[in-house]
Amino acid sequence: MNETAHPLSPQDSLVALMIAVSASDENLRTAELVKIESAVDNLPVFAEYDADRVRVMASLVFDLFEQEDGLDALFGLLRDHLPERLFETAYALACDVAAADGTLKDAELRLLEEIRYELNIDRLHAAAIERGARARHLRA
Repeated sequence: MNETAHPLSPQDSLVALMIAVSASDENLRTAELVKIESAVDNLPVFAEYDADRVRVMASLVFDLFEQEDGLDALFGLLRDHLPERLFETAYALACDVAAADGTLKDAELRLLEEIRYELNIDRLHAAAIERGARARHLRA
C-alpha cells in the first residue's frame, strides 16, 4: 500500500484494529465482521469514512500478520495515525468485536491485553469498557 498516496486516517486505524482483533484467532467470524460493518456504518466517528477502505485495511492487516513483527508494526501505525483522544474508542471497538460472537478466545484476550498496554488504557477505564462490551453482547 502506498501511504504517501493515501495516508492512514484515524478511522483507518480504528478499522485496522477491529480487523486485527477479528483475525487474531485466525478465524474471521461472521458476527465479528457484521460488528465491524455496523460500527463503520453507524458510529459518529466514521461519519465521513469511505466504507470501501475497510477492504484496504483488511489487506493491510493480513499483510502485517504474515510478518514476524506484524503486531508491532500495527501498533506503530496506530501510534502514528490515531490521536490519543481516540484510544478509549479504539479499545471499546476492539472489545465489541472480540465479544461479538459470544466467546473470547485466548488469542483475542492476549491481543486486548496488548492493546490496553500499547494505548495506555487506565485499568479502571478498561474494566468499564470491557463490562459494557460483555453487557451488550450477552446472550439470552
